Amino acid sequence: MIVRKFKPEDLKRVFEIENMSFDQSYGVDVFQGLYEMGVGFLVAEDEGYVVGYVIFWIKYENQGHIISIAVDKNYRRSHVGSQLLIKAISILSMLKINAIYLEVKENNTAAVEFYKTFNFKIDRVVANYYENGDAAIVMYLPINRGKVSAE
Repeated sequence: MIVRKFKPEDLKRVFEIENMSFDQSYGVDVFQGLYEMGVGFLVAEDEGYVVGYVIFWIKYENQGHIISIAVDKNYRRSHVGSQLLIKAISILSMLKINAIYLEVKENNTAAVEFYKTFNFKIDRVVANYYENGDAAIVMYLPINRGKVSAE
């Protein structure tokens, strides 16, 4: 498996992964717009087949942000998400930021635990964050310029 930059021809497959991963998914136009804005956009590819993606950017001058990360349901628990997250953290860390933030649904305990293995910490809970009224847990990773890896 390799992690590489997103290409426009990956859009359909990324959208399929998004739809299988989230109850409320971003539209194709959102992915296209983010790509055109120049955000960090990586895909994981297994023998030519896109199996996951991560989108990230600099939200504020000294703050990175993971916009979205998802893995094909048939490839979960095979370290695809870990490889994508490690690469995104590595890229963001080179940009002299102080922390990386992300939001995850409050009831998504598996995702919260996944991020904790990378030393993300819970910052706060935001009520009614998602369109359906679900709360979000805001998590952050302080950047110490050291090597990034799962515990």
